[in-house]
Amino acid sequence: MAQERLKKLLEACAGASQALILPHNDPDPDAIASALALRYLLEQQLGLKGHVAYCGIVGRAENKALVRYLDHPMQRLASGELDAIRPIALVDTQPGAGNNALPPHVPVAIVVDHHPMRAATASAVFADVRPEIGSTSTMLTQYLQAAEIEPPTPLATALFYGIKTDTLGLARGASPADVKAYFYLQTRVDVEALAEIEQAQLPIEYFRQLDSALHAVRIYDDVVVCYVGPAPRPDLAAEMADLFLRLRGTQWVICIEAYNDELVVAVRARNRRGGAGELVRMIVGDQGTAGGHGSMAAGHVPLLGREPEQLARQLGQRALESLRVPTQARGRPLTE
Repeated sequence: MAQERLKKLLEACAGASQALILPHNDPDPDAIASALALRYLLEQQLGLKGHVAYCGIVGRAENKALVRYLDHPMQRLASGELDAIRPIALVDTQPGAGNNALPPHVPVAIVVDHHPMRAATASAVFADVRPEIGSTSTMLTQYLQAAEIEPPTPLATALFYGIKTDTLGLARGASPADVKAYFYLQTRVDVEALAEIEQAQLPIEYFRQLDSALHAVRIYDDVVVCYVGPAPRPDLAAEMADLFLRLRGTQWVICIEAYNDELVVAVRARNRRGGAGELVRMIVGDQGTAGGHGSMAAGHVPLLGREPEQLARQLGQRALESLRVPTQARGRPLTE
């Protein structure tokens, strides 16, 4: 099966001299590592030059440290690149997901992702979508192994970190394939560099935002809801959601932030069977875009001139209703 997938992926780029590889917007470690692994695979197998480009920002301190360690291997997507470079590959995202730079009319050659299959993905020349896998980094590790390519130490470190972050060190949604890839990569990791990445220093603004979020938390039995307010980066709500999921007794976390002209909704589920993707789609409805899988998911809702705090309150109420929290329930604060 692995050899057949590899063969079809390479055929999707047959005859090309270059490729444009797009991770999802505001890429996280899994998206970054997977995009770079696909670039390395295509270069080694086809002599093809891969351009990894992204939209948004790399905001989280650990993610910035990872990019620095990799010597800044990605570039912001430039005007005209989507029209000038073919084929196009999407990694850790899919056509129509709403979290990547691919316009609806632009054809895509390759899709490699571990999120649930989207209808638009059927238009790709080659698509490998396996939602039972915990991280896309696992899938790219399998491709490198199928091609008998030994990943360089920096790439192995990035792939290992991609799996570790997306599965919480194999504790969240990890499949047997993730476990196998994790331990294969572990012996190839730059341990000192990984420690520096994971312990990246944080700016003072992070702690101020954390203080604000702690005071904004409301707890409804095993459900935590938090509107963190205006945020300096689009992944702050996700970072806060990961933190609040560690609160004893918590099964669900819904964190919402205002970033630019939209609300970003981050959902986390404690149960490995999850349902976070379904919940965020119910919260967002037809007001924006949403996606994810069992234990982690995200949505984006344009403000369209609406007051952010009021809209966040409505989305939080919809989340509570979806989780069957009594409508008269009053959330208790985490801090006084």
